[in-house]
Amino acid sequence: MPDSWDDVYNKELNNFSDHGDVGEVWFGEESIFRIIRWLRYNYNGSKEDLIIDLGCGNGMMLVELAREGYQHLVGLDYSKQAIKLASSIISKQEMDSVVSFKECDLLSEKLESSAYSVALDKGTYDAISLSPIQVKEKCSLYIKKVHDIVKPNGLFIITTCNWTDKEIISQFSEYFGLHSVIPTPEFKFAGKVGKLVSCIVLQRIN
Repeated sequence: MPDSWDDVYNKELNNFSDHGDVGEVWFGEESIFRIIRWLRYNYNGSKEDLIIDLGCGNGMMLVELAREGYQHLVGLDYSKQAIKLASSIISKQEMDSVVSFKECDLLSEKLESSAYSVALDKGTYDAISLSPIQVKEKCSLYIKKVHDIVKPNGLFIITTCNWTDKEIISQFSEYFGLHSVIPTPEFKFAGKVGKLVSCIVLQRIN
């Protein structure tokens, strides 16, 4: 985990200003389209539903959701420079009317309860779980915070490279049940099957 995400995103913001380069997409662009495809064919909600991307980075997940027709999108990140970069990209795409951003540390600040139909996480829980201090406490707090902002029966879609499907299902089980596992590429080694990335859809149960 970088010492300062602001430093990382400041470089990417400069690159975007100079060359139009949006910067790195965590887990690659396929990770975005994997979620888009799942929502297209499996989500029973409305394009008017409120969706939040937790740790939105450069906001490209929200760009693709807006292109898909979703009308109420929020990006959350504690890095001021990430929010600046994402806002610049969204403005250039002329999507300001459907995408907004909040500079916020979810672990220490309060968001509106039960507001979001879908919450997305693509690497944020991974980053928290790599914290050098109080990692268990931070992970537990994050899980509780996600529960608090998602509507009853709402969805939490998480992409992770640190945890297996079973581990995520177990860690979130107090507040979420398994809805779906989105297929990701598998590999075989020594007769065993594994995945570099897991993508799991959880549903708030209480």
